[in-house]
Amino acid sequence: MKTVSSDVTAIELRGLVKDFSVGLRGVKLRAVDDFSLRVPAGQVFGLLGPNGSGKSTTIKIILGLLEPTAGRCSVFGVPSAQVEARVDVGYLPESPYFYRHLSGRELVRFYARICGLGGATLAPRVAEVIDWVGLTEAADRLVGTYSKGMLQRIGLAQALVHDPRLVILDEPTSGVDPVGAAAISELILQLKAQGKTVLITSHLLTQIEDICDRVAILDRGRLILEGAVCDLVGRAERQALIVEKLSPSELQELRGWLGLRGRTLEAVAAPRARLDQIFLERVGRGEAKSPEGGG
Repeated sequence: MKTVSSDVTAIELRGLVKDFSVGLRGVKLRAVDDFSLRVPAGQVFGLLGPNGSGKSTTIKIILGLLEPTAGRCSVFGVPSAQVEARVDVGYLPESPYFYRHLSGRELVRFYARICGLGGATLAPRVAEVIDWVGLTEAADRLVGTYSKGMLQRIGLAQALVHDPRLVILDEPTSGVDPVGAAAISELILQLKAQGKTVLITSHLLTQIEDICDRVAILDRGRLILEGAVCDLVGRAERQALIVEKLSPSELQELRGWLGLRGRTLEAVAAPRARLDQIFLERVGRGEAKSPEGGG
Protein backbone atom coordinates (compact mmCIF):
# COMPACT_ATOMS: atom_id res chain seq x y z
CA MET A 1 0.00 0.00 0.00
CA LYS A 2 1.42 3.37 -1.04
CA THR A 3 1.23 6.06 1.62
CA VAL A 4 2.56 9.60 1.82
CA SER A 5 3.48 12.00 4.57
CA SER A 6 0.86 14.61 5.44
CA ASP A 7 3.32 17.42 4.69
CA VAL A 8 3.59 16.35 1.04
CA THR A 9 1.68 18.37 -1.55
CA ALA A 10 -0.48 16.17 -3.75
CA ILE A 11 -1.71 18.89 -6.14
CA GLU A 12 -0.36 22.39 -6.59
CA LEU A 13 -1.86 24.99 -8.90
CA ARG A 14 -0.13 28.33 -9.41
CA GLY A 15 -1.79 31.17 -11.32
CA LEU A 16 -3.75 28.72 -13.46
CA VAL A 17 -5.53 30.27 -16.46
CA LYS A 18 -7.43 28.48 -19.20
CA ASP A 19 -9.00 30.27 -22.18
CA PHE A 20 -11.11 28.68 -24.90
CA SER A 21 -11.80 30.15 -28.32
CA VAL A 22 -15.52 30.50 -29.02
CA GLY A 23 -17.09 31.01 -32.45
CA LEU A 24 -15.51 31.87 -35.79
CA ARG A 25 -14.06 35.13 -34.50
CA GLY A 26 -12.09 33.32 -31.85
CA VAL A 27 -13.57 35.20 -28.92
CA LYS A 28 -11.84 34.06 -25.74
CA LEU A 29 -13.85 32.44 -22.97
CA ARG A 30 -11.95 32.26 -19.69
CA ALA A 31 -12.90 29.05 -17.91
CA VAL A 32 -10.25 29.28 -15.17
CA ASP A 33 -8.97 32.65 -13.99
CA ASP A 34 -5.73 32.95 -11.98
CA PHE A 35 -6.46 29.90 -9.79
CA SER A 36 -3.88 28.97 -7.16
CA LEU A 37 -4.40 26.07 -4.77
CA ARG A 38 -2.49 23.54 -2.70
CA VAL A 39 -4.02 20.16 -1.87
CA PRO A 40 -2.14 18.43 0.98
CA ALA A 41 -1.52 14.71 0.64
CA GLY A 42 -3.60 12.35 2.74
CA GLN A 43 -6.70 14.54 2.84
CA VAL A 44 -10.15 14.50 1.29
CA PHE A 45 -10.45 17.80 -0.58
CA GLY A 46 -13.70 19.13 -2.04
CA LEU A 47 -13.68 21.23 -5.22
CA LEU A 48 -17.03 23.00 -5.34
CA GLY A 49 -18.84 25.38 -7.62
CA PRO A 50 -21.94 25.78 -9.79
CA ASN A 51 -22.10 24.42 -13.32
CA GLY A 52 -19.67 26.33 -15.52
CA SER A 53 -17.48 27.43 -12.62
CA GLY A 54 -14.33 25.79 -14.00
CA LYS A 55 -14.23 22.59 -11.93
CA SER A 56 -14.15 20.16 -14.85
CA THR A 57 -11.58 22.24 -16.72
CA THR A 58 -9.36 22.28 -13.65
CA ILE A 59 -9.64 18.51 -13.27
CA LYS A 60 -8.72 17.99 -16.93
CA ILE A 61 -5.63 20.14 -16.44
CA ILE A 62 -4.65 18.14 -13.35
CA LEU A 63 -5.07 14.93 -15.36
CA GLY A 64 -2.94 16.31 -18.18
CA LEU A 65 -5.84 16.23 -20.64
CA LEU A 66 -5.73 19.99 -21.17
CA GLU A 67 -2.82 22.39 -21.30
CA PRO A 68 -3.28 25.62 -19.33
CA THR A 69 -3.09 28.95 -21.13
CA ALA A 70 -0.97 30.26 -18.28
CA GLY A 71 0.23 29.11 -14.90
CA ARG A 72 1.32 25.66 -13.86
CA CYS A 73 -0.01 22.51 -12.29
CA SER A 74 1.92 19.70 -10.61
CA VAL A 75 0.96 16.35 -9.10
CA PHE A 76 3.30 15.19 -6.33
CA GLY A 77 5.82 17.68 -7.68
CA VAL A 78 5.68 16.46 -11.28
CA PRO A 79 4.23 18.79 -13.96
CA SER A 80 0.78 17.45 -14.85
CA ALA A 81 1.57 17.53 -18.58
CA GLN A 82 4.17 14.80 -18.09
CA VAL A 83 3.13 11.16 -18.35
CA GLU A 84 4.91 10.43 -15.06
CA ALA A 85 2.40 12.62 -13.22
CA ARG A 86 -0.46 10.29 -14.15
CA VAL A 87 1.08 7.08 -12.83
CA ASP A 88 -0.15 7.72 -9.29
CA VAL A 89 -3.60 9.07 -10.24
CA GLY A 90 -6.90 7.20 -10.37
CA TYR A 91 -9.89 8.91 -11.99
CA LEU A 92 -13.64 8.36 -11.95
CA PRO A 93 -15.42 10.75 -14.36
CA GLU A 94 -18.91 12.05 -13.67
CA SER A 95 -20.53 10.02 -16.44
CA PRO A 96 -18.18 7.13 -17.18
CA TYR A 97 -18.72 5.14 -20.33
CA PHE A 98 -17.99 1.48 -19.77
CA TYR A 99 -18.20 -1.33 -22.30
CA ARG A 100 -21.60 -2.86 -21.59
CA HIS A 101 -20.66 -6.24 -23.06
CA LEU A 102 -17.89 -6.78 -20.49
CA SER A 103 -18.42 -8.20 -17.03
CA GLY A 104 -17.36 -6.14 -14.05
CA ARG A 105 -14.31 -8.32 -13.59
CA GLU A 106 -13.33 -8.06 -17.25
CA LEU A 107 -13.73 -4.29 -17.13
CA VAL A 108 -11.46 -3.84 -14.10
CA ARG A 109 -8.92 -6.25 -15.59
CA PHE A 110 -8.94 -4.24 -18.84
CA TYR A 111 -8.10 -1.01 -17.00
CA ALA A 112 -5.56 -2.79 -14.82
CA ARG A 113 -3.65 -3.89 -17.90
CA ILE A 114 -3.80 -0.35 -19.32
CA CYS A 115 -2.16 0.80 -16.06
CA GLY A 116 0.63 -1.75 -16.49
CA LEU A 117 -0.50 -4.54 -14.18
CA GLY A 118 0.03 -8.10 -15.33
CA GLY A 119 1.43 -11.49 -14.49
CA ALA A 120 0.54 -13.37 -11.34
CA THR A 121 -0.51 -10.23 -9.45
CA LEU A 122 -3.22 -9.18 -11.93
CA ALA A 123 -6.11 -11.50 -11.01
CA PRO A 124 -5.66 -11.20 -7.22
CA ARG A 125 -5.53 -7.39 -7.42
CA VAL A 126 -8.64 -7.22 -9.60
CA ALA A 127 -10.50 -9.48 -7.17
CA GLU A 128 -9.27 -7.41 -4.22
CA VAL A 129 -10.59 -4.06 -5.45
CA ILE A 130 -13.88 -5.58 -6.63
CA ASP A 131 -14.38 -7.07 -3.19
CA TRP A 132 -13.43 -3.79 -1.54
CA VAL A 133 -16.20 -1.91 -3.39
CA GLY A 134 -18.69 -4.66 -2.53
CA LEU A 135 -19.28 -6.13 -5.99
CA THR A 136 -17.84 -9.63 -5.64
CA GLU A 137 -21.21 -11.32 -6.16
CA ALA A 138 -21.89 -9.21 -9.28
CA ALA A 139 -18.34 -9.33 -10.66
CA ASP A 140 -19.21 -11.74 -13.46
CA ARG A 141 -22.42 -9.98 -14.50
CA LEU A 142 -22.40 -7.78 -17.59
CA VAL A 143 -21.80 -4.11 -16.85
CA GLY A 144 -24.87 -3.35 -18.98
CA THR A 145 -27.03 -4.88 -16.24
CA TYR A 146 -25.57 -2.74 -13.45
CA SER A 147 -27.55 -0.06 -11.60
CA LYS A 148 -26.22 3.50 -11.36
CA GLY A 149 -24.80 2.82 -7.91
CA MET A 150 -23.09 -0.36 -9.11
CA LEU A 151 -21.59 1.50 -12.08
CA GLN A 152 -20.11 4.07 -9.71
CA ARG A 153 -18.68 1.28 -7.56
CA ILE A 154 -17.10 -0.58 -10.48
CA GLY A 155 -15.82 2.78 -11.70
CA LEU A 156 -14.19 3.31 -8.33
CA ALA A 157 -12.65 -0.17 -8.58
CA GLN A 158 -11.07 0.63 -11.96
CA ALA A 159 -9.76 3.92 -10.56
CA LEU A 160 -8.09 2.09 -7.66
CA VAL A 161 -6.82 -1.08 -9.29
CA HIS A 162 -3.28 0.27 -9.78
CA ASP A 163 -3.13 1.54 -6.17
CA PRO A 164 -2.78 5.29 -6.93
CA ARG A 165 -1.80 7.81 -4.30
CA LEU A 166 -4.27 10.39 -5.66
CA VAL A 167 -7.89 9.58 -6.51
CA ILE A 168 -9.99 12.14 -8.40
CA LEU A 169 -13.76 11.62 -8.20
CA ASP A 170 -16.01 13.81 -10.33
CA GLU A 171 -19.57 13.71 -8.91
CA PRO A 172 -19.23 10.11 -7.65
CA THR A 173 -22.74 10.09 -6.15
CA SER A 174 -24.54 11.70 -9.09
CA GLY A 175 -27.81 9.83 -9.65
CA VAL A 176 -27.12 7.43 -6.78
CA ASP A 177 -29.78 6.83 -4.11
CA PRO A 178 -29.10 7.86 -0.48
CA VAL A 179 -28.04 4.35 0.56
CA GLY A 180 -25.56 4.13 -2.32
CA ALA A 181 -24.30 7.66 -1.66
CA ALA A 182 -23.66 6.79 1.99
CA ALA A 183 -21.76 3.67 0.94
CA ILE A 184 -19.57 5.66 -1.46
CA SER A 185 -18.88 8.23 1.27
CA GLU A 186 -17.73 5.42 3.54
CA LEU A 187 -15.43 4.09 0.82
CA ILE A 188 -13.91 7.57 0.42
CA LEU A 189 -13.21 7.77 4.15
CA GLN A 190 -11.56 4.36 3.95
CA LEU A 191 -9.32 5.66 1.17
CA LYS A 192 -8.26 8.49 3.45
CA ALA A 193 -7.55 5.99 6.23
CA GLN A 194 -5.24 4.17 3.80
CA GLY A 195 -3.26 7.40 3.35
CA LYS A 196 -4.58 8.31 -0.07
CA THR A 197 -5.49 11.79 -1.24
CA VAL A 198 -9.00 12.23 -2.63
CA LEU A 199 -10.10 15.21 -4.73
CA ILE A 200 -13.88 15.17 -5.06
CA THR A 201 -16.44 17.37 -6.78
CA SER A 202 -20.07 17.13 -5.76
CA HIS A 203 -23.27 19.15 -5.62
CA LEU A 204 -24.26 17.25 -2.45
CA LEU A 205 -22.78 19.76 -0.03
CA THR A 206 -23.95 17.95 3.09
CA GLN A 207 -21.93 14.94 1.93
CA ILE A 208 -18.92 17.15 1.25
CA GLU A 209 -19.18 18.66 4.71
CA ASP A 210 -19.23 15.22 6.31
CA ILE A 211 -16.21 13.73 4.53
CA CYS A 212 -13.90 16.57 3.43
CA ASP A 213 -11.03 18.06 5.38
CA ARG A 214 -10.81 21.17 3.21
CA VAL A 215 -12.82 22.69 0.38
CA ALA A 216 -12.34 25.29 -2.33
CA ILE A 217 -15.27 27.08 -3.97
CA LEU A 218 -14.99 28.28 -7.56
CA ASP A 219 -17.32 30.73 -9.28
CA ARG A 220 -16.87 31.98 -12.85
CA GLY A 221 -13.43 30.42 -12.94
CA ARG A 222 -12.14 32.20 -9.85
CA LEU A 223 -11.41 30.96 -6.36
CA ILE A 224 -13.78 32.72 -3.98
CA LEU A 225 -13.23 30.74 -0.79
CA GLU A 226 -10.88 28.05 0.48
CA GLY A 227 -10.21 26.56 3.87
CA ALA A 228 -10.76 23.82 6.40
CA VAL A 229 -14.40 22.73 6.63
CA CYS A 230 -14.41 23.00 10.41
CA ASP A 231 -13.26 26.62 10.18
CA LEU A 232 -15.69 27.60 7.43
CA VAL A 233 -18.78 26.27 9.17
CA GLY A 234 -17.75 27.13 12.72
CA ARG A 235 -18.61 30.87 12.64
CA ALA A 236 -15.30 31.85 14.22
CA GLU A 237 -16.49 35.43 14.74
CA ARG A 238 -18.94 34.18 17.37
CA GLN A 239 -18.52 32.40 20.70
CA ALA A 240 -20.41 29.47 22.15
CA LEU A 241 -20.87 29.26 25.92
CA ILE A 242 -22.55 26.67 28.14
CA VAL A 243 -23.61 28.37 31.36
CA GLU A 244 -23.86 26.20 34.46
CA LYS A 245 -23.34 26.27 38.21
CA LEU A 246 -24.15 29.93 38.56
CA SER A 247 -24.86 31.12 42.05
CA PRO A 248 -28.58 31.14 42.86
CA SER A 249 -28.69 34.93 42.79
CA GLU A 250 -26.83 35.18 39.46
CA LEU A 251 -28.99 32.54 37.90
CA GLN A 252 -32.14 34.17 39.12
CA GLU A 253 -31.03 37.54 37.78
CA LEU A 254 -30.20 36.10 34.35
CA ARG A 255 -33.42 34.13 34.15
CA GLY A 256 -35.38 37.20 35.13
CA TRP A 257 -33.74 39.29 32.44
CA LEU A 258 -34.49 36.65 29.80
CA GLY A 259 -37.96 36.00 31.16
CA LEU A 260 -38.93 39.61 30.63
CA ARG A 261 -38.22 39.01 26.95
CA GLY A 262 -40.07 35.71 26.74
CA ARG A 263 -36.92 33.56 26.78
CA THR A 264 -35.69 30.62 28.87
CA LEU A 265 -32.03 30.05 29.69
CA GLU A 266 -30.74 26.63 28.68
CA ALA A 267 -27.38 27.28 27.03
CA VAL A 268 -25.50 29.92 25.11
CA ALA A 269 -24.44 28.43 21.79
CA ALA A 270 -23.25 29.79 18.46
CA PRO A 271 -25.38 28.88 15.46
CA ARG A 272 -23.46 26.48 13.22
CA ALA A 273 -23.56 27.30 9.54
CA ARG A 274 -23.96 24.52 7.00
CA LEU A 275 -21.55 24.36 4.11
CA ASP A 276 -24.43 24.68 1.65
CA GLN A 277 -25.39 28.00 3.28
CA ILE A 278 -21.86 29.34 2.88
CA PHE A 279 -21.80 28.17 -0.74
CA LEU A 280 -25.03 29.98 -1.58
CA GLU A 281 -23.90 33.12 0.23
CA ARG A 282 -20.68 33.32 -1.79
CA VAL A 283 -21.51 32.02 -5.26
CA GLY A 284 -22.82 34.57 -7.73
CA ARG A 285 -21.70 37.61 -5.77
CA GLY A 286 -18.72 38.14 -8.02
CA GLU A 287 -16.23 38.66 -5.22
CA ALA A 288 -13.04 36.71 -4.92
CA LYS A 289 -11.11 35.93 -1.80
CA SER A 290 -7.50 34.81 -1.67
CA PRO A 291 -6.84 31.40 -0.13
CA GLU A 292 -6.09 31.58 3.55
CA GLY A 293 -3.03 29.50 3.41
CA GLY A 294 -2.87 26.01 1.96
CA GLY A 295 -1.78 23.71 4.72
